[in-house]
Amino acid sequence: MTLKLYYHPLASYCHKVLIALYEHDIAFEPILVDLGDEKSSAEFRALWPLAKFPVLRDEARNCTVAESTVIIEYLDAYHPVGTPFVPAHGDLAWQTRMWDRFYDLYIQEPMQKIVGDRLRPAGRTDPFGVEQAIGQLGRSYTMIETRVKSNSWAMGDTFTLADCAAAPALFYANTVVPLDAEHKNTRAYLDRLMARPSFARVLDEAQPYFGLFPMERKPQVSRPVRAVSQ
Repeated sequence: MTLKLYYHPLASYCHKVLIALYEHDIAFEPILVDLGDEKSSAEFRALWPLAKFPVLRDEARNCTVAESTVIIEYLDAYHPVGTPFVPAHGDLAWQTRMWDRFYDLYIQEPMQKIVGDRLRPAGRTDPFGVEQAIGQLGRSYTMIETRVKSNSWAMGDTFTLADCAAAPALFYANTVVPLDAEHKNTRAYLDRLMARPSFARVLDEAQPYFGLFPMERKPQVSRPVRAVSQ
């Protein structure tokens, strides 16, 4: 197999890349990384010493590609199928990248701060940092609420890189700081993302691992899809 994806099915940034791969039905070999397993960890660190996933290995081009956004843009450039995830038009291109960064930095990052704090040992937590993260999510939810009021997707009617970022970010954020009645447009957008076959498949594959995630409430996956091995 030309493409190999080193990933974990619970990791949100891995979800982002899996959505792109499944959207365009790109063939790849999934390699699940278990950092708690000496052999699996050593193999992954030999490829990418930082040991942060996802990492895409393109054997045909002898390229190792890290970071979710970069991987998706790499797929656009070297494995193009269907509509590009980053539009070619100048304004749409930078706006798509901006909203991709928005979901990574202002939804994913504070969500991970809250989750990480829940996993800390007793007496080593950071209540002030968690308070800041909750406030950041609230402000971000408000921005999304206005943004998606009249849009099917993050950039209008076309599914883009920004939606690949938004899906896992909002999914996990909603389990730690739930969307409320003031966020009906954002909730509807998340519902559309969860119903998208590519993300529904990602969630179905992640189901066995959700018990490891310290959620405020368990996720509601409305249409589980049977995963098909690549």
